[in-house]
Amino acid sequence: MNKAEVLEKVKELGLLAVIRGPSPELTVKMVEALVAGGVLGIEITYSTPNAEDVVRTLSGKYGSSIVLGMGTLTKPEQASQAMQAGASFIVSPICEPVLVKSMVASGLLTMAGALTPTEVFQAYNLGVDVIKIFPGSLGGPAYIKALKGPFPYIPMMPTGGVSAGNVAEWFKTGVVAVGAGSELCPPQLAKEGKFDEITKLAAEFVKVVKAAR
Repeated sequence: MNKAEVLEKVKELGLLAVIRGPSPELTVKMVEALVAGGVLGIEITYSTPNAEDVVRTLSGKYGSSIVLGMGTLTKPEQASQAMQAGASFIVSPICEPVLVKSMVASGLLTMAGALTPTEVFQAYNLGVDVIKIFPGSLGGPAYIKALKGPFPYIPMMPTGGVSAGNVAEWFKTGVVAVGAGSELCPPQLAKEGKFDEITKLAAEFVKVVKAAR
């Protein structure tokens, strides 16, 4: 998929699972559990051990049946490394110009973190496709609504503070998608081998996302 197609798919799904896996093996099993529950947007963070190898494994296993990306990019070289590993989108929690320029230059769908109006506008001007409002929990849906006043044309995705109980509130503000981490896929459940519970959480999340839209 090209960048435009990936963006449309992210919008269609409306949900990205942000995974900070405890180990490569458990991370793959976490993704298997999420996919079984209907979550098809997967972001493997660089804080996951051997993250690039995990993405290669998942890319080989699922191909284009999921939208697979890498997150928590903090170094410019990670943009090309993520692309080589098989990522179709890349995400950073920050908007550091040198890093963001390397992400945009990769040609992949790019999401960079911002919080203040100045940061949001800076990220957009640098060529970021979707602004990751992070941490979303700090301002909540009301803050997104406020940002949408001056920036109705800038695509936004909150991450942090998104739960099955408040998904509808986020979508009412006009976000293109939401990112969910431990609320959707708790690493502790993976450590305890409770993958069926992760699948149940995933199915519930997908249900509420569809209903909210």
